[in-house]
Amino acid sequence: MPDLGIRMQLFMGPTVPVPAPFAVADALVSTEVTDNDRQRDGFQMTFRVGKDTPLDYSLLVSGLFDPPARVAILVIVNGQPETLIDGVITNQQLVPTNRPGETKLHLTGEDVSLMMDLEEKSTTHPNQSDSAIALKLISAYTSPYGITPVVTPTLDIPTVPQRVPTQQGTDLAFVRSLAQKNGFVFYVGAIAPGVSTGYWGPDNRVGVPQPALTMNMGPLTNVDTPLTFQYNALGPVAPQVSYVDPVKKLRITLPVPTSLHPPLSRQPAVALRKPVPRDVANKDAAQATLQALASTTQSSDAVTVSGEVDTIRYGGVLQSGGLVGVRGVGQTFDGLYYVQRVTHQIKRGGYKQSFSLTREGRGALTPIVRP
Repeated sequence: MPDLGIRMQLFMGPTVPVPAPFAVADALVSTEVTDNDRQRDGFQMTFRVGKDTPLDYSLLVSGLFDPPARVAILVIVNGQPETLIDGVITNQQLVPTNRPGETKLHLTGEDVSLMMDLEEKSTTHPNQSDSAIALKLISAYTSPYGITPVVTPTLDIPTVPQRVPTQQGTDLAFVRSLAQKNGFVFYVGAIAPGVSTGYWGPDNRVGVPQPALTMNMGPLTNVDTPLTFQYNALGPVAPQVSYVDPVKKLRITLPVPTSLHPPLSRQPAVALRKPVPRDVANKDAAQATLQALASTTQSSDAVTVSGEVDTIRYGGVLQSGGLVGVRGVGQTFDGLYYVQRVTHQIKRGGYKQSFSLTREGRGALTPIVRP
């Protein structure tokens, strides 16, 4: 298969991202995009600007860079397009110099979920499950910002006067708190310029893994820089959750639940810490069980991996929120991992991706890692 190389396309606009003018694309020096599975994605672009008139910089006064203008960044690797981010500009930084052609303009921004975090609200959501509330709040941003909700259903539906979910803060903060309550994650991922999904549900630790990160395997090697593996035995916890039975007035301790995550390792780390939550006194059995499950799930990972890969050697775009294989480092740390974060660093003639991976323990589940 011929090497089709790497290209980047920039889209900008006041409300809808469209292909950027040639003068803007030509002035672009470097781009960095951070792709997270829990926090907002972010980007920073650096432009080389000059004064076309004695009065000001033409690119700066064009209005294209005025916050909160939309920005979408798309890369094409070996013929496969991937949209890294669909976001909005939040900050400008001009660094003028006395030398012609060396004045720089830095633009910083975040993905479109930022628009969910601008207006604080005080409201209630009676007789609705957590997933129904999340679906409702995310759907409000479909038309103006192209965020399509992908929501995992939940079964607990509180009724009045038993319990009324109350929102005190922004839509984004409340959606994230509901996700954390259920052991879920919420993030917005770009599909195409102007189109994103708002994923609310468990970590995506199933499905076909991305191409493996390979070391020490001759011509198959695609990772040249060292990988760092860290085993944190104090990461996992076994929460000691109990509740008071409203009829018998007895305190009942719940068994420690297993994580929502499907296993990725042969030897999961044993939870050494046993915290006791202090906010379950007024919760019923279902709520207490849900809190224990969420606590176990969110703290189940003990092994993290960090490193960097050259995109030309790797041959594709590594994405957060999915699985990737690691091979060639030994049986203890080979195997599948969940991708938590990827930072894309792009400049003329170079494209590198630094990453952070995680799983619950050591040892691969299978003797062979898929290439």
